[in-house]
Amino acid sequence: MSDGTSTPGGIGILRDGAVLRLTLARPDRLNALGTTGFADLADAVDEADADDGIRVVVLTGKGRAFCAGADLGTVVDAHTVEAAARAVLAVRRTGKPVLAAVNGAAAGAGCSLALACDLVIARRSAYFLLAFAGVGLMPDAGATAFVPAAIGRARAMRMALLGERIPAPTAAEWGLIGEVVDDADFDEAVAAMTARLASGPPLAYARIKRAVNEAALPELTRALENEREGQAALLRSGDFAEGVAAFRDRRDPKFTGR
Repeated sequence: MSDGTSTPGGIGILRDGAVLRLTLARPDRLNALGTTGFADLADAVDEADADDGIRVVVLTGKGRAFCAGADLGTVVDAHTVEAAARAVLAVRRTGKPVLAAVNGAAAGAGCSLALACDLVIARRSAYFLLAFAGVGLMPDAGATAFVPAAIGRARAMRMALLGERIPAPTAAEWGLIGEVVDDADFDEAVAAMTARLASGPPLAYARIKRAVNEAALPELTRALENEREGQAALLRSGDFAEGVAAFRDRRDPKFTGR
């Protein structure tokens, strides 16, 4: 096992034989990522795709969260939206199976990242949250495609408009994720699934991914384009400025529709 490296954007990269483990490693920010972090993640997945020695990619978070989405403590702009979209497209397009080991909160673009993966194992204490409306934004990083494809329009609208936390057991019941395990069994379950994928048929896995994704998510590219357009307008709005200010001041926002 290599000692691993860490990118400027906070992505830990550790290779162990045929397994590449990517860790969102900004625990002081609940692993929220800036533009550089999303870009680093996309680069790491693209590099794994080009490496025949890698058979499976595991994506997880450091500390008590999986990923809190975009880091509102930094500049969040169209470049951030584009970088997050690039990261989810890299996960979808790689022929390697990507396992999301959701160790805690998966919020905003962090929720999108988890759902972009081919398999999701979550701790029972984890939860999923589309937190965008709370700061005057719309879901992005493919969430407008991933979520309704998994759980239907009604539940997707509720998640997007109301920003309710969806506990991992409920997410599994709805079909948003594939598996939830007790916290004490999480590491063992992730290790077992990783080993199974690493020893599986890589050519078949690549074909399965492509066929299932094209059938289940035929409108992902269009959804990302709609998200880019809508988010670009919302990022310039007074409501977004108010949402960020309220987030930083730990108060309820006062949206005006401007």
